[in-house]
Amino acid sequence: MKGRRFPKAVVAAIHEGKILGIRAGAGPHRVIGIWAVVVEGRVFVRSWSLKPRSWWRTFLEDPRGIIEVGGRTIPVRSVQTRSLRLKDAVDRAYVKKFHTPGSLKFARDLGRKKSRETTTELVPG
Repeated sequence: MKGRRFPKAVVAAIHEGKILGIRAGAGPHRVIGIWAVVVEGRVFVRSWSLKPRSWWRTFLEDPRGIIEVGGRTIPVRSVQTRSLRLKDAVDRAYVKKFHTPGSLKFARDLGRKKSRETTTELVPG
């Protein structure tokens, strides 16, 4: 499944699902659940906490990892997003997808500078 795009069914499952299972790096890390959005058929994630041992910091050191989607484990690579146009689209996608009263505050927080800087695209690895 190497290439720049996931199969349409995987992208659809990520778009429809609320939580994406992810493990950053090749080490023995556990799989955690994070929010992911789809923009232009591409998968993006952002870090909310930025803790020293966060998945995002692990990806900076080792871009390999896995995601769990629809009962499948899929190898991924992380690519840091520089495009302001894409970051703006990801901001909008988080607020649109996570719009319930309990989620909206966090979705908006993911659009603030600290989290925007962590915008990461996941590609098949």
